Parts: sequence; structure tokens; C-alpha cells
Amino acid sequence: MDPIKNQISAIDPWDMNDAPEPKGEEALHRILSGTTVFSDANTLSNVASLEKRRARKFQIAGGLFLGAAAVTAGVLVAANFGPVGATPAPAATFTSAEATAAPSASATPSTTATPTPAPTATPTAVATPQPTSTPVATVPVVAPTPVSTTTLPHAGQVQSYTFPDGHLSFSYPVGWSVKTEQGPYLSEETKAASQGATVMDSAGSPVAYIYSGFYGDGTAGLVDRTVLDRAVVPGVRDVNGSQVEFGFSSIQPQYIPYEGPPYEGMPSPQSGPVEGPPTYIMDVRLTSELKAGISSSGTNQITMPNGVMSAYVLFDPAKRPTFATPAAATAWMGTTQYAQLKSMLLSLNYI
Repeated sequence: MDPIKNQISAIDPWDMNDAPEPKGEEALHRILSGTTVFSDANTLSNVASLEKRRARKFQIAGGLFLGAAAVTAGVLVAANFGPVGATPAPAATFTSAEATAAPSASATPSTTATPTPAPTATPTAVATPQPTSTPVATVPVVAPTPVSTTTLPHAGQVQSYTFPDGHLSFSYPVGWSVKTEQGPYLSEETKAASQGATVMDSAGSPVAYIYSGFYGDGTAGLVDRTVLDRAVVPGVRDVNGSQVEFGFSSIQPQYIPYEGPPYEGMPSPQSGPVEGPPTYIMDVRLTSELKAGISSSGTNQITMPNGVMSAYVLFDPAKRPTFATPAAATAWMGTTQYAQLKSMLLSLNYI
């Protein structure tokens, strides 16, 4: 029986066979003198020592660390460099004119990997596009031209009319006539000063209406105004000393936008011009009420010390539109009738 089986049978508690009593001195001697190997063969030559096993672990850990570092470096290089080319790509440059013409385009210097070791990308200085304001279309405004009453057209062929209170007067062509009427008033004290005058041409057709001493009223809306002609009326200033101008213009009504949801049962709010022909206006008003472009339609009522005055040309209400085209309106400005009406409105004088 080999030594392993002997030791197992020696410690078996159920084995009641007579066995020699172990000697303590011999057992102690065996423990102290050497190690019993429980094998049929000597395998000590195949067992690595503790020092070798520790060294092997350090080698494996070092190899894994170096491999991970190499993979990480490769990923970083691939992310920062493009495909390898024979020559580096030229840096993009922009002149200041190009940057202004196309502010949305921006030049970003790109780094291209080259076969040379450790390439260094040097970005070329690039002009940074400066934001430019978007040009806004403006409506040309006719500059006011001061006109002297002594140089008005047909100055030698006119006659004058003065309102009963003696404050407001104007000149009109010979052959034309003026028909007056009582104007609206708020009290007996203001009744006498409130007068309206209808000016009629040589054919008896009403061409203008001028009133003085009225009380103010009226409404306004949003319009797009084109000023065709304007000039300062030298003889009239309002109670605040503000300048008054003659003007010939066309207005196109605009939809009035409002905030909030549409009212129940009403159409949705609209914006932009109202469909239809423009309205032509020839009158006198404060300079602040004769604005070109989209603004309030304003008013031609001028507050004077004796009340409100107004003066405007009466276009034929049966003709809609007054002029078939804007070109027709411009052509009318070269006629004798236009010059006579303009001269009459510019001759207004308040004392």
C-alpha cells in the first residue's frame, strides 16, 4: 500500500483493526525534518516559486497597460487628424469684401495630417465677417419748397377773399367764384367766426373747400402715403407755431392689426394693403401730418386762435379712382388747373 492510502486508513475512525500506536517522537521528527509530498511522483520541479508568480503578474499587468495606452493614443490621433495626404490642404482665406458680401460663410482652418512627423497646423488669419444691417426700403420724400406769395403762378390774374372775422384770406383766379355758408359752432359767441367757403371754377363746378373758425372732429386710420408734391405755406402757422404745408399725395388704406384671438364669428385679422384704388388728396396740413410711407392718415385740421381751419381740393366724387393710374396723376400736375389750385392753397394767410 502506498503512503497516501496508509495515512487515510490511519485516520479512519471506523477502522478498528489493530494498528500500531503512532510514536510521537517519530511524527515530530518527520514534521521538522521535511515535507511529505502526497503524490506518487515528485512534482516539485513543475511548481513555480512565489517570486516567479509575482513577477509574471507584474509582466501581464504591464503589457495590458501598454496595450490600453496604445489603443487610446490611436483613437485620439484618428479623431484629430484627417486622411493622410501627400501635401497639406491650403488654408482658406477671405478678403474683407468677400466677408461682407456673404456674412453667413465663415472660414474654419482645417488641419490635414502629412507624412512628416508631428505636423503642426498653423491657421491663416481670416477676416471675421462683421454683421451688416439689412437695407430697409424707404419711400422717397419730396422735400418741402418754400414759396413766396409774390411769385405764385398767375399772380397777376387773381382776386382775394377774406373771411368775415378778418383773420383768414386767400387768392383765387379771376373768373372763379366763392360761395360762403354758416359753419358749425358750439355757442353764439363762436357762431360769427365759423364760416365755410366753397370755391368754384369758371364753369361753376366746386373745386375746393376752405373753412375757418370750426371746431375739430374726425377720425384716422392706417395708410401707405406717397407724397407727389409738397411746399411750405408761408402765411399760416398753428397756435403752437408749427409749420404748415401744401401737399398732393395718394394714400392706400392698410388693414389695422390687432392682438389676441379673433372674435367669435368674425373673420381672421388681416395685414397689408386693402384691395382697391388709392385715394388722392390735395390739401394743407401740419408737416407732421404729411408723412410718407405707412403711418396714420392724420388730419388736415389746423388749430388757429379763432378755431379750426382747413383747406382742400374737391375731386369729382363720381370718378373712382380720381386718376386711372399714378402716371395720370403725375401728368395732371403739369396742367393749368393744378397750378391754379396749388397757387390758391399756398396763398392762404392768417393775421
